[in-house]
Amino acid sequence: MVGRTQAVAAVQASAVIADATTGAWVHSAFTWAGMALGAAMWRATQRRLGGDGVLAPGNFAVLVGLLLGAAIGNKLVFLIERPDVALAAWRGQALWPGQSIVGGLLGGLVGVEIAKQLTGQTRSTGDAMVWPIAVGLAIGRIGCFLAGLHDDTYGLPTDLPWGVDFGDGTPRHPTQLYEIAVVLPLGWALYRARFATPGLAFKLFLSSYLLWRFAVEFLKPVPVAFPLGLSGIQWTCLVALAAYLPVVVRGARQAPPVPA
Repeated sequence: MVGRTQAVAAVQASAVIADATTGAWVHSAFTWAGMALGAAMWRATQRRLGGDGVLAPGNFAVLVGLLLGAAIGNKLVFLIERPDVALAAWRGQALWPGQSIVGGLLGGLVGVEIAKQLTGQTRSTGDAMVWPIAVGLAIGRIGCFLAGLHDDTYGLPTDLPWGVDFGDGTPRHPTQLYEIAVVLPLGWALYRARFATPGLAFKLFLSSYLLWRFAVEFLKPVPVAFPLGLSGIQWTCLVALAAYLPVVVRGARQAPPVPA
């Protein structure tokens, strides 16, 4: 019992950031590190799959669409999740909106599709992003975990033995670590799969992540309750799944996986 207590205390201590400023810097550092590593992995994966360089005309347009779409979606979905922050900013308070991974993924998807339409591309570009996105998400969630109470990604109080005290004396679900445990195996499995339908790996990853986020949000505090008591993120996931799942099903029906 003593050993377990010491181990839990060590984990709790590592998760506590003393002040909001430090927590924000730690979170940002891991977020940017995840993005940088993910970008490097995407380039390597693209080369392995025989793709053109990043600066090739079509690829560059897709990259620009991805970055712009992700940046807009990131902030937009956060403001859907936190209309109180949006209202305060509208009233002139000096607030900078946070960020939403769900918004970044959905915005990036929309941005890529717009870029492909404008440049006349028809080939799928998402499969090379699956594993880099999974790794980037995992690294970013380490930053969320270390930021503790200064980040809105912690879970509800729990009596489970792996509950983590983020600094308020209350053991909570470490939902950031739950996400790492989900996205890494998911991303690796889809990355290693060999689907005959281009783009299917990404479609399965995104839809699975949206389902996961809808489910795990029940373990988190709801900052602003929407209809049925769901959070803004959960409603965003539901709407996105309703629009995206038919696309996934069509892609899955086109051809079965081919042997690795």
